Amino acid sequence: MAAPTLGRLVLTDLLVAFFGMASWAAVNGIWVELPVLVKDLPEGWSLPSYLSACVALGNLGLLVVTLWRRLALGKGEQVPIQVVQALSVVGTALLAPLWHHVVPVAGQLHFVAFLMLALVLALACCTTVTFLPFLNHLPPPFLRSFFLGQGLSALLPCVLALVQGVGHLECLTAPTNSTSGPPLNFPEHFPASTFFWALTTLLVTSAAAFQGLLLLLPSLPSVSTGCSGPGHQLGSLGAEEEEKEEEDLSLQEPPSQAASTIPDPDPEAHQLLSAHGAFLLGLLAITSALTNGVLPAMQSFSCLAYGRLAYHLAVVLGSAANPLACFLAMGLLCRSLAGLGGLSLLGMLFGAYLMALAILSPCPEVGTTAGVILVVLSWILCLCVFSYVKVAASSLLHGGGRPALLAAGVAIQMGSLLGAGAMFPPTSIYHVFQSRKDCVDPCGP
Repeated sequence: MAAPTLGRLVLTDLLVAFFGMASWAAVNGIWVELPVLVKDLPEGWSLPSYLSACVALGNLGLLVVTLWRRLALGKGEQVPIQVVQALSVVGTALLAPLWHHVVPVAGQLHFVAFLMLALVLALACCTTVTFLPFLNHLPPPFLRSFFLGQGLSALLPCVLALVQGVGHLECLTAPTNSTSGPPLNFPEHFPASTFFWALTTLLVTSAAAFQGLLLLLPSLPSVSTGCSGPGHQLGSLGAEEEEKEEEDLSLQEPPSQAASTIPDPDPEAHQLLSAHGAFLLGLLAITSALTNGVLPAMQSFSCLAYGRLAYHLAVVLGSAANPLACFLAMGLLCRSLAGLGGLSLLGMLFGAYLMALAILSPCPEVGTTAGVILVVLSWILCLCVFSYVKVAASSLLHGGGRPALLAAGVAIQMGSLLGAGAMFPPTSIYHVFQSRKDCVDPCGP
């Protein structure tokens, strides 16, 4: 049969990229929208800790995937992918009109609708482990397009949030006693509802791309993997089931871990019981606990004392630094344990500074202008360093096959769950970190 045309190859590349774009777009979108939501929802500065807990609970979706594989052998990934995409689209679409609705629970107002929908979206995103096996119908070069789409799942919501802005407020001075009057709020360029509708459009585009792939693939000629030629060649790879399971585990994390399947593995990491393997697993668990649990839960307390703009930039630019670090690891991989350990310590130094700011909140020691620059840069560098370490550690473990990837997945998920669980009581129950009201100075004499 004739080889696929260049136009069809380009079309397939685009469809695969748009397909991968849905992997974590919903949860990433909620994260970057937190600076807008936190001022309106009753949980206030504790809102990120609730979202961290929802994302951690979303890992239960992996159990559903496991049951599907056991009970529906030979059914393929088409149905679970369509279910995941439908949940993402419906959940995000419902967020647009319902995100600000609160109901009384135990005498206090709570954002039940937002919390439940965030949990649904977290479950959907955590079950995107079914996406990568579908690409067994395509040659390996198309994986690059898929990972590019995963990177866009973090970058596009960030760009949308930057265009939206975060608004600002002015504190009017009372003419009688020179004290601050009620705050005057200036809204964002467009409301949170519009943001969620735009995010829904993004997810609908991704779902349409998957349907396009389903229509396109049957009409393509089957090509053996040994054929050579310029560009991509389409066809079924006929991969073994165990290879599919190994690839699945690379999507148990956002794009920071998905990119880890590209670099070459480290042969020394094959022995999980060795000091080398244990060290890499420990790095994955610790960095996942920090980036997916501890640091997000207290991010609002470390930033909002400097104002909404500081929080907005820290969240958006920090999220954008994540996929950039992944692409860096794909081209420049650190294989030294000492190097990875040193980078982890550097990230922990940034994290310690941010934790100190959260503890000092709402009265940080550094002045406003310098403080904004320091806190935003610290968040960007901290998340960038930890993201690189996670990708590098996952890449070095990749050569160990299914047992190594399974151990890496367990370390990532357990670290995330423990980090979120450890931070929820101090932030949301015992209120160890303090917030402040708008236009009220709690730091004065």
